[in-house]
Amino acid sequence: MPHLLSPSRRALRRPFAALSGAALVVTLLPVGAATAQAGGPGTAAPGGAHGLPYEDSRLPVERRVADLLGRMTLAEKIGQMTQAERAAVADDPSLIAQWRLGSVLSGGGSTPTPNTPAAWVAMVNRFQSQAMSTRLGIPLIYGIDAVHGHGNVYGATIFPHNIGLGSTRDPALVQRAYEVTAAEMRATGIPWDFAPCVCVARDERWGRTYESFSEDPALVIRMESSIEGLQGRTRSQLDDRGRVLATVKHYAGDGDTEYGTSTTGDYKIDQGVTITDRRDFARIDLSPYVPAVRRYRVGSVMPSYSSVDWTEDGVGNPIKMHANRELLTDVLKQKLGFDGFVITDYEGIHQIPDPAAPAEPGLTGYKVRVAVNAGNDMFMEPNTAPQFEQLLTAEVTAGRVGMARIDDAVRRILRLKFELGLFEHPYASTADVGQVGSPAHRAVARQAAAESQVLLKNQGNVLPLRGDARIYVAGRNADNIGNQAGGWTLQWQGVSGEDVIPGTSILDGIRQVAPRAAVTYSADASAPTAGADVGVVVVGETPYAEGYGDVGGPVWPWGTPEQREPKSLSLQPGDRAVIDRVCGAIAKCVVLVVSGRPQVLTDSLGTIDSLVASWLPGSEGTGVADVLFGRRPFTGRLSMSWPRTEAQVPVNVGDRDYRPLFPYGWGLRTDSGRDRVAAAAGRHPGAGISALLARENWRADGTLRPDTRTLRLANRALGASDGNATLRDTLVSALRDAAQAEVVAGRARSDWAALLADADQAQATGADAHAGALLGRVISG
Repeated sequence: MPHLLSPSRRALRRPFAALSGAALVVTLLPVGAATAQAGGPGTAAPGGAHGLPYEDSRLPVERRVADLLGRMTLAEKIGQMTQAERAAVADDPSLIAQWRLGSVLSGGGSTPTPNTPAAWVAMVNRFQSQAMSTRLGIPLIYGIDAVHGHGNVYGATIFPHNIGLGSTRDPALVQRAYEVTAAEMRATGIPWDFAPCVCVARDERWGRTYESFSEDPALVIRMESSIEGLQGRTRSQLDDRGRVLATVKHYAGDGDTEYGTSTTGDYKIDQGVTITDRRDFARIDLSPYVPAVRRYRVGSVMPSYSSVDWTEDGVGNPIKMHANRELLTDVLKQKLGFDGFVITDYEGIHQIPDPAAPAEPGLTGYKVRVAVNAGNDMFMEPNTAPQFEQLLTAEVTAGRVGMARIDDAVRRILRLKFELGLFEHPYASTADVGQVGSPAHRAVARQAAAESQVLLKNQGNVLPLRGDARIYVAGRNADNIGNQAGGWTLQWQGVSGEDVIPGTSILDGIRQVAPRAAVTYSADASAPTAGADVGVVVVGETPYAEGYGDVGGPVWPWGTPEQREPKSLSLQPGDRAVIDRVCGAIAKCVVLVVSGRPQVLTDSLGTIDSLVASWLPGSEGTGVADVLFGRRPFTGRLSMSWPRTEAQVPVNVGDRDYRPLFPYGWGLRTDSGRDRVAAAAGRHPGAGISALLARENWRADGTLRPDTRTLRLANRALGASDGNATLRDTLVSALRDAAQAEVVAGRARSDWAALLADADQAQATGADAHAGALLGRVISG
């Protein structure tokens, strides 16, 4: 099957240009030549400003859209459907006007020089002036992948990747993180984000696992507060200077492809095939798109590079998502009622197989025709915008693409441009560039980093650490801010290094949060360990992104030597050696795993006293230190199951034989459950809560006693707290603490992992009473 240029060839042509991550929505159902339209009477002169209806902000958006659409030629309409890469027009911005482009994007690593917020504003305005010089003065919309903060911009606030944000279980915090991202984007003149990714990652070998909030669609849906963070409570807020257009991606099934089915270069699972029946596809892969469209009214959707192969009609006839009319038009637009526009992924339609030219990796008229008729509205053609426009024009002229389809696509694009206020305010200002990386924004990222930390093991309560302890810090990720930020940071695949971006490494954070501690640092643990009270070893992965992050996938040829190591689900030999050296020499040993997915370290677990899943915490290593030293309690819970062995992968909540090392939802806490319940109940707790809070029901460490009477009181209190979501959540957390304590003590029943994971899944859907009952079964044995 023909596919996009091999990764190495594509990268050689444009090494900075990242494949943007994106997706779409659906629910499953098996489901004459037009003439160019000339501008009518009153056609606007160059630059507009002639008092025409579409220029009147007092009129309803739909009337303005209809008026402008009626004045447009076919060439102008096709231009609105075309998006080029910044680098294709940077040397000659007049190409924007010549090609009548509706949009420009920056791929990963495609930045102005210098890479400063003010330079971004100047660049976007320079491009915009070309769009505004055209006959109708239709403004450009600039898009970018800001997937964990405005990562392409040097100095921006970098948040934990979504896998960590999912582990916070805090939708309000996730919303604030994306609000900060929107504010920093707008400050640099960019109104459109190719985020959030609402994929459901079902195989840890996928190199984009960290872009997923969870393996559980219910948790992904809870984290769609990220859409509100970008767009505001309603789309009517899009014209606010701190809001941007959101894109949910990648529609749909990109996290559920089968290993070994990729059709792109040497990729293994990315851009592969989702082999499934319609029922499971709707339950797992499509379900996040329903609230994205209906509740949050997301403005754009990006299809996946992947294909879907329905088992109902036999395996072996996959359909590329960019060519899937059933899912893009019948389901997304018609059944779900999506009224925004569909933006293709980076050269996504190039991968549509053309029966007449099966070896052609680029564009053909067939590919363009199939993609447009399937329901794609805007086409990300980074380096082939003129060719796309010529091919689409020929298809319309020949009658193979109808004007009704063209008008529908352009109407959708114009609608969002009007809603964004681009016609009234096409140019950006430098007034807000000081917001980029501001202390207030970094404070939100620090909190997110702290809440994303998951305490997997804490034998002997080694954590939290004393502020005056003698600490031996080791491991290659302790003082490497590039590694802790991960992919999609300055470059598509990220950059490994100590001073890649402004911020604090984990080592910096330890020194800042615990200034009285005596800290010795040795990356390879070659320095003497004598005299240390505790060892803190920070290991894990180096940065990667799609394709090159697949386990067994190709090596990123432009990365640092560290980035060119083989991708694996197990810790690298050097990391294991540092763990063995430090944990074998120091009585108390803490290991932090900085990674974009779980890492198998079962063989080392016996030597580790405290184990933390740090994920990819972003630019604020102080947040990690906050929980290490007890400034904040550990509260995070696994958003992904943590496998026991590589052979066990893929492993997901709900599997028939579910026995991971640590289940989905696992996360030890370092605060008192009793204190949490008392605080949530407030100053006037009801009788049921008061009875539960009696000290005889709690152990000295603040966990519930695992006896029948206490469990009855806890479940009775849970049933009586229907009107208080915070209290219900806190009561479930207290039951979870007690259940995990039984597991740690070795007293839990054999199916405890499935019960704990099912309880967390139930809680994500709002079934708190059921979650409590499942946890009670773990506690009671």
